[in-house]
Amino acid sequence: QVQLVESGGGLVQAGGSLRLSCAASGRTFSNYFMGWFRQAPGKEREFVARINRSGSSTYYTDSVKGRFTISRDNAKNTVYLQMNSLRPEDTAGYYCAADPNSYRFSNYWGQGTQVTVSS
Repeated sequence: QVQLVESGGGLVQAGGSLRLSCAASGRTFSNYFMGWFRQAPGKEREFVARINRSGSSTYYTDSVKGRFTISRDNAKNTVYLQMNSLRPEDTAGYYCAADPNSYRFSNYWGQGTQVTVSS
């Protein structure tokens, strides 16, 4: 198993930036595909970004392309989500997820960190 702990959320004005971190422990971090998801009140959880094991391949949902960057540091067992040009519609709980085999992210989730963007 792998345990995931997110941090870095907070309150920011529209146009501002935040960097989320997700620290992993328990298993070899570099064996896991990693992803970020978010869930706004009253809405379903949605995919935000994902990264492969080495960090050489990334993918984003359309609404964050060009504004968010996912990266990982396998030496530090951490995945990041750099969020720039934040918008009020980015307000949500942000969750990281891990999967040893694919991008399904069915088993390993963190507890989430709240991001609130004021207009």
